[in-house]
Amino acid sequence: MTATPPPPPGAPTPPPTLAVAESIAAPAAPADGLVEHRFPCEQCGADYRYDPAQGMLICDHCGHSHQIASSPWGKAQLKELDFDAAVAHRLPETETEETRTVTCPNCGSHFEFDPATHAAECPFCATPVVTDTGISRQIKPKGVLPFAYDERAAHQAMSDWLGRLWFAPNGLKDYARKGRRMQGIYVPYWTFDADTTSSYRGERGDVYYVTRVVVRDGKRVQEQVPKIRWSPRSGRVARFFDDVLVLASKSLPKRYTDALEPWDLAALEPYRPEYLAGFRAEAYTLGLEEGYGEARAHMARVIERDVRFDIGGDQQRIHQINTDVRDVTFKHVLLPVWLAAYKYRGKTYRFVVNGRSGRVQGERPWSAIKIAIAVVLGLAVAAGIGYVAAMNQ
Repeated sequence: MTATPPPPPGAPTPPPTLAVAESIAAPAAPADGLVEHRFPCEQCGADYRYDPAQGMLICDHCGHSHQIASSPWGKAQLKELDFDAAVAHRLPETETEETRTVTCPNCGSHFEFDPATHAAECPFCATPVVTDTGISRQIKPKGVLPFAYDERAAHQAMSDWLGRLWFAPNGLKDYARKGRRMQGIYVPYWTFDADTTSSYRGERGDVYYVTRVVVRDGKRVQEQVPKIRWSPRSGRVARFFDDVLVLASKSLPKRYTDALEPWDLAALEPYRPEYLAGFRAEAYTLGLEEGYGEARAHMARVIERDVRFDIGGDQQRIHQINTDVRDVTFKHVLLPVWLAAYKYRGKTYRFVVNGRSGRVQGERPWSAIKIAIAVVLGLAVAAGIGYVAAMNQ
């Protein structure tokens, strides 16, 4: 991935020496045109990795540290791109890049591998994978949310989460706690901004009560009966949507990744490859237009809520909503996830940890033995209570 995107329009041009100072190593340019980044230690030449605990590059060989330089353009570098231009393939060439990815034959995930690695396991489903030479052109990431949890902290969060699952098999708990390393992966997301104005037609329902006389137990009594008075309503609502987040990966169940929210997107940093040192990055498999479709569905739900609030009353009927969407922009961002995929008794269990907050989600394993014991104990307790009740009669 290209280390430094071009400056935004109107940004000051950095001095010639600044570009050299920003990166500790210039990317190598292989014959196939792809850019590969290495970050050799200034003291011993071994590779640096990004350390979430210290927020800098650390050499595991000699312990030397290196601060990641700030972007000369700051947060302005996170400016969104025009959606219509991207759909029409009119984005500047500097906003796209060619990447070499590996495709898992089992789950279909696309992720980057260290060029020196030729075989490993898929981090998403634990399937053995042999690297290939898949090359694709993709939109560059604009921003990255650096890891704040290191592997040890993420593993502890996962172990604590499993420990609270009483019906999980003990064998899986022990295997996960003592098991293999977790994979730190930057997962791709789209964010969308849009300005919307919606006109609507509907009805407002106001509850009122009428009194009627009924006979109960041989007596005439009055009761209040609710009725609804409907009246036509129409109007307009407007909303600006900022950073509607859409998962751009199909490798993990969406219900798990959605449950990792919220993400502190205000802490996004302009993309720099140094943040990826020692981690893997997944290539997006949900295209831009498909991602926008999901974003529009989210916007529609929010707009419907706004319309109901605008109609007011106790109940609402919505007959029609016409929405004008303008100035749609987007950006491709990478968010940090720790991933563990374990194969236990022939089944794959996946657990994900939010690399910023430590929130854990995953497949909930069930132990048939524990469930059977719980059922037997429940029946025994019920029988005991029944016996005591019978003796007291």
